[in-house]
Amino acid sequence: MPFTDLFNKFKTISVYALVGESGTGKSFKAKLLAQKYGIEAIIDDGLLIQDDKILGGRSAKTEKTYMGAVRVAVFDDKEHRDEIAGKIRDMKFKKILLIGTSEKMVSKIAARLSLPAPSTVIKIEDIATREEIDKAIRSRQIEGKHVIPVPAIEIKRNYSQIFNDSVKVFFSKGGPLSKIFRNGGKKEVFEKSVVTPEFSKKGRVSISEAALTQMTMHCVHEFDENIRVRKITIKTNSRGYRIVITVDVPFGRQLTGEVYRLQQYIIENIEKYTGILIEEVSIVIDKITMQKK
Repeated sequence: MPFTDLFNKFKTISVYALVGESGTGKSFKAKLLAQKYGIEAIIDDGLLIQDDKILGGRSAKTEKTYMGAVRVAVFDDKEHRDEIAGKIRDMKFKKILLIGTSEKMVSKIAARLSLPAPSTVIKIEDIATREEIDKAIRSRQIEGKHVIPVPAIEIKRNYSQIFNDSVKVFFSKGGPLSKIFRNGGKKEVFEKSVVTPEFSKKGRVSISEAALTQMTMHCVHEFDENIRVRKITIKTNSRGYRIVITVDVPFGRQLTGEVYRLQQYIIENIEKYTGILIEEVSIVIDKITMQKK
């Protein structure tokens, strides 16, 4: 199906997003949000989930490295994203929930699945207490536990190697999430699966600021060897990396277009080859230089 036809098919879908830093309990709350908004499907860590079933995709939790898991979560592989986009089209969902660590991440997932940008973005802090968030963070950091929002039987069937335990979530009026339920009062019990990802068993792989600086300099030189890098600053948080580059550029360039293309080139290449998320690339032009004849 041509891209324009696929996009038109998906224009009728309302896209919701749940965002929050890694390990804050987003997957734990996803089913309650889906119930609240009448959302039919959830995209979480590479999986397409409807009710208590995994409809397709593959779980990022089975990847051997953290970077590999990130690639799966953002549908870096064409075959993976084509499979999920096709299932979404075939199922004719009206509402879908994307889960991610930042608005940039869920926007990237939406774009790669040819979905509209999220129209409703909910932060984990809006639906969970500080105590719940801190407890989830401790569980992630100390025990390496993650949650997949489907019953244990689904995970045992598809991903028995990472299954750890199951937990039941009880919701009733007056609980931490009740403030977003206009017609609260129903008592519900949801079962979630607790898993230990493969990359947690073997330790996390990260990239140093020095290595990222070297990659950034290489990207700039590859893009245009006449651009001189004066300084690179790397800032990190759980949502990704922010890169600030100070450069000298040759006189006579269309700066707006050139800078934008350079930003995109750096982001696309670093994300492609490392799997890390680049939250932002800022370029500061220090000098306009004259090219030597």
